[in-house]
Amino acid sequence: MQPLEQLLARLDAGAPRRETLNRYYRGDQPLAFLAPEARTAIGNRFSRMAVNIPRVAVTALAERLRVTGFTIDGQFASTLWTDWLANDLDQLAPVAHREALTIGEAFVIVWADATGRPLVTVESAEQVAVLRDPATRAVTAAVKRWTTGPLDAPTGTDAVLYLPDRIDRLHSDAVGATSGFTLAESLPNPLGVVPVVPLRNSDRLMGPPASELDDLIPLVDAQNKILSDLMVASEYAGRPRRWATGVELEEDEAGNPVNPYPENNRMMLSEAPDSRFGQLDAADLASYESAVKVLTSQIMAVSALPEHYIGVLSNQPASADALRAAEASLTARAEARQATFGRSWEQVARLMHAVRTGTDPAALDVRVSWADPSTRSVAQEADAVVKLYTAGLLPSTYALARLGYSTDEIEAIRQARRAEALDQLATSLPDLLNRGTNA
Repeated sequence: MQPLEQLLARLDAGAPRRETLNRYYRGDQPLAFLAPEARTAIGNRFSRMAVNIPRVAVTALAERLRVTGFTIDGQFASTLWTDWLANDLDQLAPVAHREALTIGEAFVIVWADATGRPLVTVESAEQVAVLRDPATRAVTAAVKRWTTGPLDAPTGTDAVLYLPDRIDRLHSDAVGATSGFTLAESLPNPLGVVPVVPLRNSDRLMGPPASELDDLIPLVDAQNKILSDLMVASEYAGRPRRWATGVELEEDEAGNPVNPYPENNRMMLSEAPDSRFGQLDAADLASYESAVKVLTSQIMAVSALPEHYIGVLSNQPASADALRAAEASLTARAEARQATFGRSWEQVARLMHAVRTGTDPAALDVRVSWADPSTRSVAQEADAVVKLYTAGLLPSTYALARLGYSTDEIEAIRQARRAEALDQLATSLPDLLNRGTNA
C-alpha cells in the first residue's frame, strides 16, 4: 500500500472516535444508562442534561501549559522567540494543547512563507495523519486533507503529502476522496525531514494516543443519568401531592372524569359533608445527592481535579498553601504533559530555525521553557526569592525566572537596568572629571 493510501485510511479510521470525544467535550453527548421506556416517557425535555466536566478537565490542564521561551546552547533564543510570536503561537499553542488533550493528537506544520521566514500552523487530527518508522518512531510521511468549495456545497478534495524529499499537492473532484488523486504540484523539501510534528498525548510507547476524556466518559454518563433521574423525580414526585375523597367528579363531553381541582388552584372547596382533603409527602431526593457525591469523588480521582474546580464548596482551601496542596495532583499531571509535549515543541523550534538559517534541524540543541504550572502566592514566592537572592544563593536572572518572568521579559529587564546604570554613570561623569581636575 502506498503512503498516501495508508495515511488516508488511518485518517478515516479514527473519525468515529474523534466524533465521540468531540461530543463529550462540547457536552452534547446522548444520555446513557437510560431505559427505552424512560426515554420514551421523558421525550426531549431532558435530552441536553449534561454536566460538562470533560471540558473542565481539559482546560484545567491546558491553562497550565504555557511556553515561555526557548534556549539554544543554554542562551535565550531571541530570534526564535520572535518567530514564535510572529506566528501567533503564544495564542495557538494552547489550542494545540487542548486539541491533543481532547482527541489525543494535534499537529504542527512548519514551512516557509513567501519571504523565506518560518510559517507555522497548528493542525487538527481531523485533517492530518502521520506514519512513523517502527524502529525510531520518527515521522516518515504525513498528509493533510480538506474539502474544497463552500461548506453547504463542497466541490472536491485537496491533499498535501509530506515526504522527507518532497511535498506533493494533490486534488480530486470527489468529496472526501481516499483515492483517485491527481498530482497538481510537487516541491522539493530542503529540510530533509517531514515538516509535520505531532503532539501526542500518551504516556505509553505503543497503542493509540490517549484522551483525557477516556476514563471520564463512563463516570460522566453515570452522573448525567443520576441528574436526569433527579430532574424527573423533582418534576413528578418532588412536590407534595394533594388528595381528596367524597368529591363528585366532573365529566367532559366524552364522559371522561375531570379533576375538579386543577394544579393552579390554591384552594379546594366542596359542599359534600363527607369530603376529606389531605396531602402526600414529597419524594425524598437525598439519595440522588448521595449518588452524585459518590460519582463526583470518582471523577476527582480519575481527572485529578480538586474540589473547588468542580463546584464542591463544602471544604474550601483555607490558605494559599492549602490551595497548592489541593492542586498538587493536577500540577503533577500538568508537569507530565509538559514533558510529553516539550519534545514536540523543541522539534518545531528546530524546524523554524532550519527554515530561517538553512541549517540541519537535527544539529541544533534547543530546549523549551515552561511557566510554573502550580498555583502560587505571589507575595510568598517573592519573599522567598528575595531572601535567596539577598543571601547570594541565586543570580538575578534565575530569581526573575522563579518569579514567573519569561526569558524575553528577563532580557528586557536586564537591558533596562543596563540603560539605567549608563544614565547614572553619564550623570555623575562631570563630577568625576571635576574631582580629577581639582586634585
